[in-house]
Amino acid sequence: MSNDGNKKQFWKRNAAKVPGSIQHVYGAQHPPFDPLLHANLIKAGNKPPPAMPGKPKKATTFQEFESITSDAWDVGDDDDELLAMAAQNLNIEVVMETANKVIENHSKQQERQRQDDTTELEQREEDTQEEVVAEDEEEDNEEDEEDREGEGDVTSPEVSFASQSSPYTDGRLVKSHSEAPIGSPKDAAGEHAGLHRQRSLPHRPPVIPLVARMADQNTSGTPAMTEREASRLDKFKQLLAGPNTDLEELRKLSWSGIPRQVRPITWKLLSGYIPANAERRESVLQRKRQEYFGFIQQYYDSRNDENHQDTYRQIHIDIPRMSPESLVLQPKVTEIFERILFIWAIRHPASGYVQGINDLVTPFFVVYVFEYIEEEVENFDVSSLQEETLRNIEADSFWCMSKLLDGIQDNYTFAQPGIQRKVKALEELVSRIDESVHLHMQQYEVEYLQFAFRWMNNLLMRELPLRCTIRLWDTYQAEPEGFSHFHLYVCAAFLVRWRKEILEERDFQGLMILLQNLPTMHWGNEEVSVLLAEAYRLKFAFADAPNHYKR
Repeated sequence: MSNDGNKKQFWKRNAAKVPGSIQHVYGAQHPPFDPLLHANLIKAGNKPPPAMPGKPKKATTFQEFESITSDAWDVGDDDDELLAMAAQNLNIEVVMETANKVIENHSKQQERQRQDDTTELEQREEDTQEEVVAEDEEEDNEEDEEDREGEGDVTSPEVSFASQSSPYTDGRLVKSHSEAPIGSPKDAAGEHAGLHRQRSLPHRPPVIPLVARMADQNTSGTPAMTEREASRLDKFKQLLAGPNTDLEELRKLSWSGIPRQVRPITWKLLSGYIPANAERRESVLQRKRQEYFGFIQQYYDSRNDENHQDTYRQIHIDIPRMSPESLVLQPKVTEIFERILFIWAIRHPASGYVQGINDLVTPFFVVYVFEYIEEEVENFDVSSLQEETLRNIEADSFWCMSKLLDGIQDNYTFAQPGIQRKVKALEELVSRIDESVHLHMQQYEVEYLQFAFRWMNNLLMRELPLRCTIRLWDTYQAEPEGFSHFHLYVCAAFLVRWRKEILEERDFQGLMILLQNLPTMHWGNEEVSVLLAEAYRLKFAFADAPNHYKR
C-alpha cells in the first residue's frame, strides 16, 4: 500500500527536481512523432533516476512508462506527456535536434506554399494574356468585316455602354476585369495580386446604392426580397391564413416591421377594425363601409352650413399643405380626404377638426391603396382605380384613423392637454438620459414646446419621410398604447439622436432651425429600426418607474 501511495505522490514529491517543461516550438503545436528521434530519447532516458527514499529501484521503469504512454500524442494527453518527458534527463542535443527538425519542416512547407502561389499567379497571367490576344483578334476580324460591308463606324448600344462604363477600356468591349488590357508588368502584378486577395477573402455583400436604400422595400420600392424577408413574409401568411388569427403573435411579428404584401390586412387587424375570426371579416367590412357612406349621405351636405362652414374651410386649406404633394393634390384624393376629415369632425364635437389630424389620414390611405397596386403611390393616378375600390379605401382609412384618434383624443380637445403633458414628460425624460443636451437648450432658452409640440401633434410625420412613418406605425400598432405612450420614448430617442448637431449650435436661432428641419430625407428602414430599438430601451428603463425621470 505504501508503494502505491508513493507512486501516486511521485510527481508531487519530486516537483522540485523536474526540469522546466518543454515549450511549444513555433510552427507546430507538438513535435511530430519520429521513431529515430524517439529511440534517441529512450537511449538518453535510460540513465537510472536518482534514488528516492521509500521507493525500490526498478530497471524497467522507463520502458514500462513508454509502453503505457505509447499514445501520448493523442488529444488530451499533452500535459502528461510533457511532464513524463521533463521527468527524464534529456540532454540538450536531443531537444535542439527536435526543434531544428520542426522548424526545417515548417520552412519547407512555407516555401512550397510560396512556390504554388507564384505558379498560380503566372498561370493566371498567361491565361489573361491569351484571352486579351484572342479578343483583339476577334475584334480585328469583326472590324475588317464591317469595313468590307461598308457599315462605317456604327457601334452597337451594348458595346458603347460597356466601353463608357468600364475603366479598362480603350475603345474595346471588355467583358470582365480579367480581359482588361495590361499596361505594364507592375500594374498587372498589382491587379492580379488584388484579385488573389479578393478571392481569398470571405464573400462580401454588394454595396446598396443610395437610391435603392432610400426606397422602402415594404412601402414603395420593389428591390428583391432577401431570404430573411421571404421567411418573415411566410410567417405572416401562415398566421393570417388560420381561422382565428392570434393577435398577440401578430403583434410580436409586426413589431420589427410588416411586409408590404400583408400590411393592409395586418393594420386592420391590429387597429381593431376587423375581427380576428376570418369568417366574420367580410361581413364586418361590408357593414362598416356601408355605415361610413351612410354618414356621408347624412352629414356631408351640411359642410356649407353656417355651423360647419368654418370647419370645412379649414380642412380645404390644410389638405394642399400635406405631403406627398403629388398624391394629395390629385383632385380625387383631395375630395376623399375632405370627406374623411369632415365626417370625423362632425362625429367628434368634443374636439372637432384640429390642424394636424389631416396628416394622420395619409399613412392609412397609402397603405390601403397598396392593396390594389404594385407601383409607387406617389406617381400613381388614383382616379384610375375603380370607383368601388376607391370607396373601400376611403371607408377603411376613415375607420382606422378613428381607431387611432380614439386613443389620443385628448391631444386635440380644447387647449390640447394631452400634448402639453407629453411635452413636459419629454423634457423631464431628456433631462435624465442626456443632461448635456437638456442644459444646452436651457442655456439658449429653447423651450421644448417650441419644437416638440409638432412632434406630438403630427406623430413625427413632418419630421420623417412617408416611408419611415409607415414603418414607424408598424411598431406603434404592435406596441400596446403605441401612439399614446410609446411615442414619447420615440421622441426622446429622436432628440438625443441629434445630440452632436444640437451641441454644435451656439444660438437660439440656429437651434430652432435645426430642430424644425432635421436632415432625415435619406432615412430608411435601418435608421427607423435603430430609433425604435433605442426607444424600447428607454421605455424598459422608465415606463414602469416614472419617478426615475422626475427630479
